[in-house]
Amino acid sequence: MRSVWNGTIRLGLANIPVKAYGATEERGTGLHHVHVTDGGRVRHRRVCEVDGAEVDLSELARGYVLPGGETVVLTDDDLAGLPLSASRAMEVQAFAQVEEIDPIYFARTYHLEPEPAGVKSYVLLAEALRRSGRVAVVKIALRQRESLGVVRVRDQVLVLETMLWPEEVRTPDFPFLYQDVEVSEREIRAATDLVEGLTEKFTPAHYTDGYRAALRALVQAKIDGNELVQPAAGSQREGAADLLSALRTTLADKRMPHQRVEEARTAEAAAEQAKETARKAAKKNRETTKS
Repeated sequence: MRSVWNGTIRLGLANIPVKAYGATEERGTGLHHVHVTDGGRVRHRRVCEVDGAEVDLSELARGYVLPGGETVVLTDDDLAGLPLSASRAMEVQAFAQVEEIDPIYFARTYHLEPEPAGVKSYVLLAEALRRSGRVAVVKIALRQRESLGVVRVRDQVLVLETMLWPEEVRTPDFPFLYQDVEVSEREIRAATDLVEGLTEKFTPAHYTDGYRAALRALVQAKIDGNELVQPAAGSQREGAADLLSALRTTLADKRMPHQRVEEARTAEAAAEQAKETARKAAKKNRETTKS
């Protein structure tokens, strides 16, 4: 697995070199949008809403759209001047009880692997966090933005949980919050007893994705019943054909004029030869029919 970040955990004067790896993966259904009539994949293209032209990656930039519709275009040079930390350090800001942090702030999880030179310091920090029941609150520059996060211990491995900033968490505003809802003590006790009666140790392996399993069974049933669609080769190779066409055009433009003239003459001669062969074959067929 390839690391997504290399740097150090900086705690005071101590530096622990680590690598970060994505700790989770969301498994999709494997379904794609296809054309129902022929099974061809439906692709999404980058199209400019002003001129309707497809935009190449080299022509993309970042833009900030103002309320009036005007756009501030930001180039890579503009963004490079912003105060994003260029250091490969995960700065420890403080330590806290994990229970004090609402899980809604957690965004993504990364496993942290120590470099050989930092194994002892890594294990020492992990054990200190485990015994104290604390997590380290950190700041890190990751994926072209500054993120808040916590470092905690899971199965003897340090784990980085990147977090949302407070302004990124929406405040719920539902009508019932302004209503005077009466709930009796008897109803509360009954609900509490129900919760306690259904309480058990959480074991992730006990839960399965029933939808994905049913989807796999459905797909297999379609395969077994030979309910398959074979998209035309042209639709599957459209992107490659476009690329080849562009390369041929570029190559032709770079050739010397006399080369292009010579190729045109050769093509014309071949066409005339093909016509003459066709005329002779037709004449022979007519003579055979008469006899």
